[in-house]
Amino acid sequence: MNAPLPDVPEVRVVGLPQLTQGFDLVERLDLGLHLKVHGPLEPIAGELLARLTEEISLRGRGGAGFPFGRKLRAVAASAIRRGVRPVVVVNGSEGEPACRKDTVLLNRSPHLVLDGALLAAEALGARTLVVAVTRDSTEISIRAALAERGLSDRRGQRMRARVVRTPERMVSGEASAVVRAINGGPALPPGRRVRAAESGVGGAPTLLSNAETFAQLAVAARIGARRYSRTGTAAEPGTVLLTISGAVARPMVVEVPTGVPLRYVLQLAGAPPAPEGVLTGGYHGEWIGSAAVHEAVVSRDSLASVGGSLGAGAILPIGPDTCPLGEALRVAHWLAAESAGQCGPCRLGLPAAAGGLADVVNGGGPTALEALREVTRALKGRGACKHPDGSARFFASTLSAFTDDLAAHVLYGGCGRETQGVLPLPLPDHRDAAELTQSSERIVIDWTRCQGHGLCADVVPELIRINPDGYPSVADVVVPVQLRGRAQRAVRRCPALAMRIEQTDPPEPDRAPRPALPAAHRRELGSGPQHGLR
Repeated sequence: MNAPLPDVPEVRVVGLPQLTQGFDLVERLDLGLHLKVHGPLEPIAGELLARLTEEISLRGRGGAGFPFGRKLRAVAASAIRRGVRPVVVVNGSEGEPACRKDTVLLNRSPHLVLDGALLAAEALGARTLVVAVTRDSTEISIRAALAERGLSDRRGQRMRARVVRTPERMVSGEASAVVRAINGGPALPPGRRVRAAESGVGGAPTLLSNAETFAQLAVAARIGARRYSRTGTAAEPGTVLLTISGAVARPMVVEVPTGVPLRYVLQLAGAPPAPEGVLTGGYHGEWIGSAAVHEAVVSRDSLASVGGSLGAGAILPIGPDTCPLGEALRVAHWLAAESAGQCGPCRLGLPAAAGGLADVVNGGGPTALEALREVTRALKGRGACKHPDGSARFFASTLSAFTDDLAAHVLYGGCGRETQGVLPLPLPDHRDAAELTQSSERIVIDWTRCQGHGLCADVVPELIRINPDGYPSVADVVVPVQLRGRAQRAVRRCPALAMRIEQTDPPEPDRAPRPALPAAHRRELGSGPQHGLR
């Protein structure tokens, strides 16, 4: 428990391997063995390559799922319009603790990824290739692969290639953060929406996608659209790489055809036969319950139809012997600490949401729950990057998926189970995040004095909002340390002297488990994680 995943976990395959072909022979395919296993790859003209990606419905495998053909055409059009050569970037920056599929590819089959990237570069007329990575092992593997191909960043080469190292952080893998790091800046989103296809590395149009996407392109270019589409579903042909961790006997990366039942993949990793819930898509993803697990197959559309998401390909089940809200709280603290600190929703809203969830878990009652929902709603659509939106999705899914446990914590102060910490996190970062987001102060309003001036909401909107009746609604959560100064300012600015900050007892870190709810109470509160608490 509480152990981070290794750089390269166990790798399994369901059916015939495509991306993982040759993994049964060696730990890493060098260039010679790569060519023996996969065969040579001939260049493909730009229009033909775009058609190929459209025929196989290739989408980005980094989380957003954007159609690769549209991205390819957009970069080509921008380069032609501006009269400049584009740049190709392989995004191997896996900063999420639950994801290892790109790291596995770059460590064990780096030339398959480079094949796809160089194929796209040739089709676009690009002369610069950049590979962004986060880990030592990945950097060593990619540098060796470039050397085996005779590629470097020396001037005068027809194709210049280099490796850029980014920090192992959630926000550092975001496309704009990767471009910013390559351009010599910090590996953080720039705080404004910029399309890499228009202006990316060095201001040039940039084709940026993750390692698995380029590897899929290399496989499809070798075997053709018809043969590629024989595997998987008609709507989403081919295979996908999944990272399976959480409450499993064997954390692994598995290559699986689309259309395979999700429950089979979980059984392969040794997950509980009736999981309490399964987090799909990683820490920016969504929870599904046991019933949905038995309905879903591995595909973007199928998971979405049961309330889940494929996202970055991370699948994390948890068992019935751990507190799901406690597990979510650990992730919430980590998400808050991963903030780029460049916009209010990320710098202030995420710590407030993590503190609000802590208040709910520790028996804050219905008012704390409603305050958390208000904070979560306030995060959506206001961030400078996708981190606040993804985190808000995780919070909202947690509140809607585990209604029995949520009711137990809200109405009875606990669900009777300890938090075992089965979701992988970097332990030091998690502890620091918890310390940063919790405090022992709370805003209180004296309603006999409040006159509805609304100045408090202007000062600290993350904690105070104005209701339709003109009076403030205060989030009944502990004040995050980042908001302490503004909360005090809101108190001082109140003309009616109706506000104050009170000290509360901090939650006990190792509190004894609450007694379990009687079975009758649990039935009254809903029959499963798919029901909403009303």
